[in-house]
Amino acid sequence: MTSAAPHSTEPRTPPAHRVVVLALDGVYPFELSIPNRVFPYVGDAYEVVTCAATDERTVTTNADFAIAVAHGPDALDTADTVIVPPYDSACISAELPDPVRAALARIRPGTRIVSICSGAFTLAAAGLLDGRPATTHWVLADLFRRMFPQVALDPDVLFVDDGDVLTSAGAASGLDVCLHLIRSDHGSAVANRAARQCVVPPWREGGQAQYIEQPVPQEGASGTAATQLWALENLERPLSLAELAAHARTSPRTFARRFQDETGTSPGRWLIQQRVHRACHLLETTDLSVDRIAGEVGFATGASLRQHLHAVIGVSPKEYRNTFRARAIRRSPAPSPASTASRAG
Repeated sequence: MTSAAPHSTEPRTPPAHRVVVLALDGVYPFELSIPNRVFPYVGDAYEVVTCAATDERTVTTNADFAIAVAHGPDALDTADTVIVPPYDSACISAELPDPVRAALARIRPGTRIVSICSGAFTLAAAGLLDGRPATTHWVLADLFRRMFPQVALDPDVLFVDDGDVLTSAGAASGLDVCLHLIRSDHGSAVANRAARQCVVPPWREGGQAQYIEQPVPQEGASGTAATQLWALENLERPLSLAELAAHARTSPRTFARRFQDETGTSPGRWLIQQRVHRACHLLETTDLSVDRIAGEVGFATGASLRQHLHAVIGVSPKEYRNTFRARAIRRSPAPSPASTASRAG
């Protein structure tokens, strides 16, 4: 009688999350490349492939070259996340071309679908945004509203996360929404590491202003960047507008105006955003109590932290910690320094 093979106690590595980028004619090359640039910094947690809507696999771009992609629409059959990058405005239509409609029909129910910039027009034309909040580039907002009045368009934000469907604005917001996906899947530490490799800010709130009017500073005028950095190093303090202005060596009124011009938000709202962000990081990475975390990030009480966290993210600190602790168990190992360095630049 043969003995059974010993049962392995080695933890199984979960399969990579398959991200399929659908390249449509007129695609913008920069935005098309964003997922392939961002997700690999998480190691083997994601597999990113690019596909065309037809088996011809040659896609025109809005530049002076075409591209040949390695996959046809069958790649969509096994996608966990589908990303539709933007394409030239001349290609925008309220009706989808038959090949594009057929390609989208291959996406499995429950698949996460993401658009960047004008990619939202494809999602809307497919009926995926009916009755839902969404965004696109602010320049295209009026055209979008005329074509798709059934969509709750908000052209003033960087991205909108509506669960299984996410839409984002112009070029840089494609980076924001991809980092947001990583943060949702694997936590802020992993997303921050990816952001550092991309040399971009680790976290910009989706509701941040999409278009910031930035006048040319007058000679001798100073910005608020140094004061922002100082504030981040002193979040546990109350940090009144007067104190921020004093650090910047200007009047409160002038500081508030410059801050709004540079960031698109008020100093008070910015501080709340940064405190919530820091609190989220501590909830994910420490066992500190809610009251202790509130003190560490500058909220007066644990109740204040609960209120602001729920207003920004929609959950309690306990729910947030439980969610991200559960995800932490499923996280893939971080990429080796060698593989990370090879992707830098």
